[in-house]
Amino acid sequence: ADGLFATDYFTRTPRKLSPFRSFASIELFHFHIPEDTVIAVWNLITFKEQGGTFGDQCPDRSITVYFRSGAPSVINPLHTHFPRDTAVPGSFALTLTWTLPNRTTGVFNVTSPLPGDWFLAAHLPKDEGKISVKGLSEECQYLSQPQLIVQRLVNIAVLYPGYVTEQSMAPHNRSCLYKVCVPSYTSRVLVEGLRCRGSEGCPLWLRVRAKAPPLHNSTALDCREHAPCQLALDLPFWQHWYYVLVEKHPGVPGTVSFQVTVQLTDCSRPSLARPPFLPSSASMNMPHSFGSAGGLGLGDSPPPDSPNGTKYPFPVPTSSPAGEQCWPVRPTLRNELDTFSVHFYIFFGPNVSVPPDRPAVFVINLLPVLDSGGVLNLELRLNVSSLCGENVTVFGCLNHEVPLTSGDNSSVTCETESLAGFLLSVNTTASLSRLRIPYPQTGSWYLSLRSLCATEHGFEPCTNVTAEVYLRAYLSPCINDCGIYGQCKLLRTNNYLYAACECKAGWNGWGCTDNAEAFSYGFQLLSTLLLCLSNVMFVPPVAIAVRSHYLLEAAVYIFTMFFST
Repeated sequence: ADGLFATDYFTRTPRKLSPFRSFASIELFHFHIPEDTVIAVWNLITFKEQGGTFGDQCPDRSITVYFRSGAPSVINPLHTHFPRDTAVPGSFALTLTWTLPNRTTGVFNVTSPLPGDWFLAAHLPKDEGKISVKGLSEECQYLSQPQLIVQRLVNIAVLYPGYVTEQSMAPHNRSCLYKVCVPSYTSRVLVEGLRCRGSEGCPLWLRVRAKAPPLHNSTALDCREHAPCQLALDLPFWQHWYYVLVEKHPGVPGTVSFQVTVQLTDCSRPSLARPPFLPSSASMNMPHSFGSAGGLGLGDSPPPDSPNGTKYPFPVPTSSPAGEQCWPVRPTLRNELDTFSVHFYIFFGPNVSVPPDRPAVFVINLLPVLDSGGVLNLELRLNVSSLCGENVTVFGCLNHEVPLTSGDNSSVTCETESLAGFLLSVNTTASLSRLRIPYPQTGSWYLSLRSLCATEHGFEPCTNVTAEVYLRAYLSPCINDCGIYGQCKLLRTNNYLYAACECKAGWNGWGCTDNAEAFSYGFQLLSTLLLCLSNVMFVPPVAIAVRSHYLLEAAVYIFTMFFST
């Protein structure tokens, strides 16, 4: 989109990279991308050092860098097994090769990146197990220094729900970019192009995307092939900006004039769309930049005229599509016990009732930055005695930033085309279900519980059966405290804290549960006995040194024997 751009530059101090053993051995870099960013470029500078000078004689070792938005990457370069009931979020990896004897640079571009926290994790390959004598030669060090350059748009025009914005696109302009804030309890976003006039009908594309400016693969509509030009988005993310890109077809001459408007459906009142510029009664928290972009408080007065176009009220429809009713969202009480040790208590819980006619929805709020370095744990336990002999299955959908409640009475899905989620289920035969999410994204997580009865033809709504479920949600530093073969370590990079397991005795994995290379009990016993025998061999020299009055030598032998265990 045409407009005024601003460029920001961020850099981090060089850090020494280590061979990968576990996540505790990686180097983590934390960046923050501002809103309205159209392109982010990471410049990955890596160089060698040996003895305080450039390490031209150091061998080339490949360096792997991982990128993830919202939380650190959950990486598994050794292909170990994850603990049961563990969800593994995806990330992007990039391998750097050396272009110069002592220096290399990699570039990673992201068009229209998601705003907020971004994390880079870097490491060297796993050691080959060679033993070398320390001090005979200078150690080769591999250092990484990532830099970030972002280019963001300034003063993007804000669309106000229920108002029409009129715009003329000059021949030299290709597109116009707008954004609209979607508050909580919004079930539908409708973007509509009106009164489009050009030399070839309505040669425009509508593209819409949440959180960041649209891309070529974002939700789109060709206005030449659809009349009226309406683009609808169901289940939008709550409390986020939605960006609307009006793009002109290539090769279209002359000026194109059009109008654009946005309608938001308030699911707390499914029979009415949200009145112009009136937010949901249950949500008044808009993104921080809303006030600066719009320049007025919510509900104060109609938006002022914009130099880019004219705004005037648009008739509010009196009905909305069926199935868009939302249910009350029950909050949870946050109780912080320690770092990454947080319990989320449900009011009048932990036992919750799931009625047969509607879902029960709960929200878990994870604080930005502070909670993304731990593990989000969820546990569902069905009280079988509450089912009165019925074959009831309780399904749970855990979704980020918007609750998902399906209107289908015969099945439950936790995913849509634009929304991913996690599915849990409990019934009379499997009454316990667990879910672990390492390094979860922060913000609001919504858990929707729904009960269905199993029949010969599948699932159908239950009648007069209210299932009772024990719900436990908490944040922990590591998975199962790394078990008996690991230690949970609290790590720090600059001001960011995160936790990871460091395994022992050959065990591997995120929870130290992978025993593919674990030492056997006999091997560990033999190693212990040989260590004790080697220490016992110091006893005769100690006795001879004491008898010969060589007290200093005796002290050295005792010291070596004690600290070699």
